[in-house]
Amino acid sequence: MIRFPSLPLLQKGALISPTTLNVIRFQYNPETLTRTLSARTTGNTDTNPRDPLRVQGPPKEDIRVEIFIDATDALEEGSRLAETQGIHPRLAALELLLYPRMARVLWNEAKRRLGVIEVMAPTAPLTLFVWGPQRVLPVRISGMTIVEEAFDPDLRPLVARVTLDMTVHSYYDLGLLSAGGGLFAVHQILKEGLALMDVAWQARPLQAHIPAVKQAANAAGAAISGAARTAGSAISGAANSAGSAVSGAANTVGGAVTSTYTKIPKL
Repeated sequence: MIRFPSLPLLQKGALISPTTLNVIRFQYNPETLTRTLSARTTGNTDTNPRDPLRVQGPPKEDIRVEIFIDATDALEEGSRLAETQGIHPRLAALELLLYPRMARVLWNEAKRRLGVIEVMAPTAPLTLFVWGPQRVLPVRISGMTIVEEAFDPDLRPLVARVTLDMTVHSYYDLGLLSAGGGLFAVHQILKEGLALMDVAWQARPLQAHIPAVKQAANAAGAAISGAARTAGSAISGAANSAGSAVSGAANTVGGAVTSTYTKIPKL
């Protein structure tokens, strides 16, 4: 096999179940990842009529990915597991993320037969969705759609497409002091750091243009001040000219009236 050492090491996504020590790395990274976020607001209620923008916690987030499982490469390498089982083991590992542990089911059944009134329902294992070093999220697999596309002579699947629907669990759901809640808190801190990096990057062109902006503002201020002084002088000159013209016209009219009055014969 020809290797290219200059190529970057590809990080593969994965699903990890710490309780069952099950690590499911994606054979091929999905081409798309769909994330849906909805705000967790208190709403405009009778108890909070003036707080429609207040949030109770981090937003609810749902993730959907489609992964491909193919036994072709393993069959070419002569894998005995692929020859005898196809992709059944990988599908079983994925599906067990939705199942409660069988030991817990049997224990609950035993307590029920012994007459225990309250039996706690079994819980699905905590699952971590790993998508790069900056996205390690506690999730719950809310559903999966499996499309098996090729089979061997014994009808064991060889190729499948699996659509995973996941709901992210935050510290609002799990508690801040829990393992999953603390992991989500670290994820949010990383997100806030990335947002600050973006703010600093967006402000970089503005910082470069600050001297030019100051110079333009000073020039505009000087031009406005000069224009105001010129306009003031023009208005003052026009007012003085108008005043002189009015005064001259008044004197002329007054002289004409006086001259006319003196020429009227006395009775």
